[in-house]
Amino acid sequence: MPPTLASLVHHSALKLTVRAGEERLDTPVRWAHASELADPVPYMEGGELLLITALKLDADDPEAMRRYVKRLAGAGVAGLGFAVGVHYEEIPKALVDAAQEEALPLLEVPRRTPFLAISKAVSAAIAADQYRAVTAGFAAQRELTRQALNDGPEGLLASLAGQVDGWAALYDASGAVVATAPDWAGRRAARLTPDVERLRDRPAPASSVVGGEDRVELHSLGTGRRPRAALAVGTAAALGTAERYALHSAIALLTLTTERSRSLQAAEQRIGAAVLRMLLAGESDHARAVAGDLFGALLDAPFRLILAESASASAARAHADGRTRVAAAVSSVALAVPDTGGDPLGALAEVVESAAARSGEAVLVVPDGDRLVVLAVDGGAAVAACGEHAAALEAVRASVREQAAADEDELVVGLSAPAGPIAAGAAYKQAEQALSVARRRGRFLVEHEELAAGSVLPLLADDAVRAFADGLLRALREHDATGRGDLVASLRAWLSRHGQWDAAAADLGVHRHTLRYRMRRVEEILGRSLDDADVRMELWLALKTTAAAGE
Repeated sequence: MPPTLASLVHHSALKLTVRAGEERLDTPVRWAHASELADPVPYMEGGELLLITALKLDADDPEAMRRYVKRLAGAGVAGLGFAVGVHYEEIPKALVDAAQEEALPLLEVPRRTPFLAISKAVSAAIAADQYRAVTAGFAAQRELTRQALNDGPEGLLASLAGQVDGWAALYDASGAVVATAPDWAGRRAARLTPDVERLRDRPAPASSVVGGEDRVELHSLGTGRRPRAALAVGTAAALGTAERYALHSAIALLTLTTERSRSLQAAEQRIGAAVLRMLLAGESDHARAVAGDLFGALLDAPFRLILAESASASAARAHADGRTRVAAAVSSVALAVPDTGGDPLGALAEVVESAAARSGEAVLVVPDGDRLVVLAVDGGAAVAACGEHAAALEAVRASVREQAAADEDELVVGLSAPAGPIAAGAAYKQAEQALSVARRRGRFLVEHEELAAGSVLPLLADDAVRAFADGLLRALREHDATGRGDLVASLRAWLSRHGQWDAAAADLGVHRHTLRYRMRRVEEILGRSLDDADVRMELWLALKTTAAAGE
């Protein structure tokens, strides 16, 4: 504890006597300062014990003393020491009354006690307090290190919470709570997720203080542009010197742990890239052997293959052939951990990996150039988190669509059907097909199973198909516009009835000979035979395409 007025009063060598402000003797003293200025306030910082002899004060004037003491109290002076036997044989009543009125501690300093002795006593007490704080800090560091080595982050948090007499919580990169100490702090920690997310947007290291039922300090962890984790410490009051040493030690240890995790993640990613290449090359047995305990559980159950691109990469890819071989698609897998600053693929990787870590699932995340490949347990938390992330992006699409560069930060994701190691290559193709459909439809995420269960028409709803349909049917529409028949409607009815004359004529409300005549006119105008199955198929798709477009 720092020195207080009470500790100075109890100092046997100083012989100080309390004359006013007895109720505030527990006030800490930051320094002892002698000044005979009539107004020393401009030179004070607050917390000082001011020592005076009243050389330049009219200490018998009650009004002057009230103004003088009020100024000192307003400046945060801890107390006033008055030396008797120099200019005054005793402390003037006007000064005592003014000090009592402002509740400012007033200490009588006997003539045989020099001000220097008081300054030395304060300085020695401050030095002793700092030494105790440093010693306690080193002891805290040793204990935190021991707990981190023996019990990991959970043990470190428990030790830290005890040393600051409060609680502590660790968050992952997504802002989710990883661990708390004590256990009852979990609910409080969860309420701080929005504050952690705001802290995450600032370059590391960053910190903030949050008010509420506790005083909570938030600190980002990591050395990169984006924090890898965050630490929250809640206490009833501001941290003291020793507690601050403990907190800084915990931050350093957790940062080292986080950076070690990044190195391990890079190594795991290299293994994951090798496993993926083997799976897509059809070498499932070799992939399982390399995966070992790290990814083996993932290959023992049905998994989904997720293929993601940023919208800017998708736009460039849309002009390419789109029929690249699967082996070439993974021939040069990136080995470094992606930096997620402003990178939608990196953000998706963080979401998927955090969800998998919280649920204890194995997940394989491999950056592949401008793509991200993910193998995740079917029905698991990682796949669900991917869907939730896409849904969240879809929800804010309308608000960001107005921004010029909004599309550059969007994601396009394709999700395969459940598969096993032997069918990994087929799953990759399914994910590519779903990704292509998502790109064409302007969707964030499309599952391959949607394609099998849905209609083929939405896949054809693009400008090229509509232009083909318009061109194929234009001559028939121009004929109908002259009022000489209804060839388009007749063709639609005839095709929908699979060429059955009587049924189609009944639908149209005309004689079947009339319908036959109209179909001959269709053939004459188009210059194509309706006996050709390909012609009928193209005409049917053209009619459906224009109907879907409301034409």
